[in-house]
Amino acid sequence: MDHLEALRTFCTIVETKSFTHAANRFGVSTSAVSRAIGLLEARLGVRLFQRTTRHATLTEAAEQDA
Repeated sequence: MDHLEALRTFCTIVETKSFTHAANRFGVSTSAVSRAIGLLEARLGVRLFQRTTRHATLTEAAEQDA
């Protein structure tokens, strides 16, 4: 996934509050979505989501920039 796709994925996760729902929307695996967000977080140098088995919520740092 390129940077633009990772940003689209980020926005979809914010909208759906779920890595799984975002993956379904894009027709990819949940692990592909997770990897894309991991790379985006590494590139930005900040953690974007607090992840649980059921939900993904924005971190404080991500909320400031969202």
